[in-house]
Amino acid sequence: MSGMKQIALDIGLAAVPSFANFFAGPNQAAFSHLELWAGNSLRSPVPTYLWGEPGSGKSHLLKAVVETLREQGARVGWMDASVLEPTEFNESWAGVILDDVQLYTAVQQQAAFNWFVNALSAADGQPRWVLAAGNLPPADLALRDDLRSRLGWGHIFELHALTESERRAVLRRAADARGLFLRDEVMDFMLSRFSRDLSSLMQLLDQLDGYALQTQRAITIPLIKAMLENE
Repeated sequence: MSGMKQIALDIGLAAVPSFANFFAGPNQAAFSHLELWAGNSLRSPVPTYLWGEPGSGKSHLLKAVVETLREQGARVGWMDASVLEPTEFNESWAGVILDDVQLYTAVQQQAAFNWFVNALSAADGQPRWVLAAGNLPPADLALRDDLRSRLGWGHIFELHALTESERRAVLRRAADARGLFLRDEVMDFMLSRFSRDLSSLMQLLDQLDGYALQTQRAITIPLIKAMLENE
């Protein structure tokens, strides 16, 4: 089972998060706000903060913004808990993106504060956008006061994880679009054994589609297990 869990994590990392492969569901307001901002050259500099439980799509949306800007040739400053030695603010950045702020060390908090201040008062007179995400509303974050207060300055959206019925409906539609038939017990298996993160499930579905074609077999629980064992 540990091997299967590991595969599920790897699968989740394999897909490039984008607006196109994000199912907004109960998070339509945040989705529309970010998609509009990222696709608009005349961007408002008002900061935005997303918060919600794990699996609600925060990191996916942040990375979708990065991907959209990258396609436009723009660069951003990115910091998450794994960036142990953050760089100085760069005037060439189109914005600053801060993920999992609740995990920041004192060094990361200092860098995030500096980035935030520089983004809104850039030397060229063009404020940069700040997009941040955490697991709690800004006021409840255990961060230094000046950073916490700035995270609460602008637009704030609470994200909600999809319910099982919503994930089931999305999975069913995605399977139908590929011409795949998923029996109820296969759906149950996929939803119970793999990440609640929808992008992980979509990537799993893609792999199953290819594996079923390759082996000329219908998608069953034994087929999923065989595919994972052969990874």
